[in-house]
Amino acid sequence: MDRDPYMIAGYRTYGSATRVLVRGRAMEDEGVRPAGERDSLWRNLLNSYRRIEADPLHHARVRASVGGATTELTADDEGFFSGWIELPRPIEDRGWIPIDLELLSPAGAHATSIASKAEALIAPASARFMVISDIDDTVLQSHVTSLVQAFRTVLLGNARTRLPFPGVAAFYRALHAGASGGEENPIFYVSSSPWNLYDLLVDFLSHQGIPAGPLTLRDWDVSARALMGGHLKSFKSGAIDEIMRTFAELPVILIGDSSQRDPEIYRDIVREYPDRVLAVYIRDVKRTPERHAALAALVREVEAARSVLVIADDTMAAARHAAERGYIDARALPEIGGEKRMDEATAPGKVGAPAATADSSAPPAVVDAEQGHNEGPTPR
Repeated sequence: MDRDPYMIAGYRTYGSATRVLVRGRAMEDEGVRPAGERDSLWRNLLNSYRRIEADPLHHARVRASVGGATTELTADDEGFFSGWIELPRPIEDRGWIPIDLELLSPAGAHATSIASKAEALIAPASARFMVISDIDDTVLQSHVTSLVQAFRTVLLGNARTRLPFPGVAAFYRALHAGASGGEENPIFYVSSSPWNLYDLLVDFLSHQGIPAGPLTLRDWDVSARALMGGHLKSFKSGAIDEIMRTFAELPVILIGDSSQRDPEIYRDIVREYPDRVLAVYIRDVKRTPERHAALAALVREVEAARSVLVIADDTMAAARHAAERGYIDARALPEIGGEKRMDEATAPGKVGAPAATADSSAPPAVVDAEQGHNEGPTPR
């Protein structure tokens, strides 16, 4: 039986003026088709199956070229390859730089070479800070607090039908622009979603007008160990630590949600990098008395570590705090609020807070700027 054509999926990464991270996957092309707003549930399910079922090219060899440097990388048994490339001379251009990828082995079914492109983000000199954000239930409504609903959303939705939280796109654009409007502050997305969903997430961000940024996802792993909170915490902490060390000159804003381990992970980052975390914004999506008690304790711990943790019911709470602290232009608030209202009006599923449940009567664990005494560090 003929095999599917081979392909290389190049991922958005990042780097400094002297070294660049290369990531991607060598695999068979399963024919995942671009998403459309009118796609049927069957079409979405078929695309989801093709993403999950994608056959890797075990231990493939890939040539990567960027900034005048070329190196060969060897993929693991799932076809993933990753490595840092040291550049022969510092890169003068900042922003997105191209990476050329070429499959060296195995040879494809046809004589033509298999090539692809990726890109890496070099933070511009104008940047005053960076943003590191989760995706699921922070930017994108994933319903991770309900396993059944989460699987349904992933398998039966697509990049055009899945919903962001109201006002998120305008808020992230304001953070990218910064207080002056021209800062180009880089935004990094770190998610526990698998790499199999990479194309869907990139398409979703683009379709919703959310600033592009490097994505760090994880290998698809449904083992008991991978589903444990400690494994998720280790993955996210490691990914964030690498970004923090690469961009050591930039302070950071951390954004996540209360459903998984984001608040605890971010608390540890604040402790590990004192005076570098400007603020931690957490979307409140898990409203139980136990979770709120834990969040209230985390608020005090983050403040003791000289930063501020803001638990927000919706995008506007975080945006107002960012404007008050000078991270975004206050004149962006009407646009953020307007987009939020428009999102809620045009798509009822775009909710700013979770629907009422038996637990939602718990008092908010809350935290707005006026309640914190710590001013935190300042942008560059």
